Amino acid sequence: MPYQTIEVRKLTPTIGAEIFGIDLAKPLGNQQFQEVHDALMDNLVIFFRDQKMTIEQHKDFGRRFGPLHTHPNAPIEFPEHPEILVIKADDKSKRVAGEEWHSDVSCDREPPMGSILYLTEVPPDGGGDTLFANMYRAYETLSEPLKRLLTGLTALHDSSKAHYYRVNAKDREDIAFPNAEHPVVRTHPVTGRQALFVNRGFTLRIPQLRKNESDALLEMLYRHIETPEFQCRFKWRANSVAFWDNRAAQHHAMFDYYPHRRYGHRVTVCGDKPFYQAA
Repeated sequence: MPYQTIEVRKLTPTIGAEIFGIDLAKPLGNQQFQEVHDALMDNLVIFFRDQKMTIEQHKDFGRRFGPLHTHPNAPIEFPEHPEILVIKADDKSKRVAGEEWHSDVSCDREPPMGSILYLTEVPPDGGGDTLFANMYRAYETLSEPLKRLLTGLTALHDSSKAHYYRVNAKDREDIAFPNAEHPVVRTHPVTGRQALFVNRGFTLRIPQLRKNESDALLEMLYRHIETPEFQCRFKWRANSVAFWDNRAAQHHAMFDYYPHRRYGHRVTVCGDKPFYQAA
C-alpha cells in the first residue's frame, strides 16, 4: 500500500508496523489521518517513536478516530480528564493491568474500537514489552469443521473477571462492572474480515454449550490465540506510542521489570456492537 505522508515499516509479516514522519502533537490533516487509519487497518497495531504529547494533544489524536471511552471501573487519576487511563507500575505493584491476553473492555455492550497508549517512563534495564496477536489469523488457521462449530456461537464477557481486584473499590461513585454477550467470531466493520473474539481476560463461557464443553473449547481457543506465529512484540522506549485495533487484535502486557517504574497514559476510542456476517 503506497503512503505519501508517512513511512510504514512492518515489524512482522503478520502484525505490527512502526510509523515514521509524523508528529502526533500536531493535528492530522485529512490525508495523513486516512493514511494512519489505513496503516492501522492493514497492520492491526502501529507504533510511533519519539513523540511528545500533552494530555490534551493525546486526547485530540484519539478523538480524530472517534469519541473517547471512559473506563467503567479503573481509578480516575485526573478528574478533569476522565478519558485518561493511567498505566503505571513501581516497587509497590504486586500486579499490573493486562497480564493476560485480552481485548480491552470486551465486556462492554459496544467494546472499544482502539486504544492509544503513550509511555513516558520505561524500566531502565528493559522489560515491560507488550505482545500483540492477530485475531484474523487466529480464526483463519482453524480447521473448517471448527469454523463451522463456532459460527453462531456467542460468549459471555464480564468485567468482574478481569477487574476482580476493583470490586470493592470506593474511589468512584459511578464504578460499574459491565457484562455483555458477543459472537465468538466477529466481522470487522471496516475490513469485513472474520476474527476470533474470545479472550482469557474477560470471557466467562459459551452459553450454547454445557459448562465442561464450554471450558474445554475456550481453553483450546485461548491456547490457539497465544500461538507465537500470530504475534509481534513491541520493545518500549520512553515517549513511544502504540495504537491497536481491539476488534482484530489482542495484547498481553509483560510484568517482568519489578521493582522498576513504568508510566504512561492511555486513551481509548469508542467502538460499536460486535456482529457476525457471513462472507
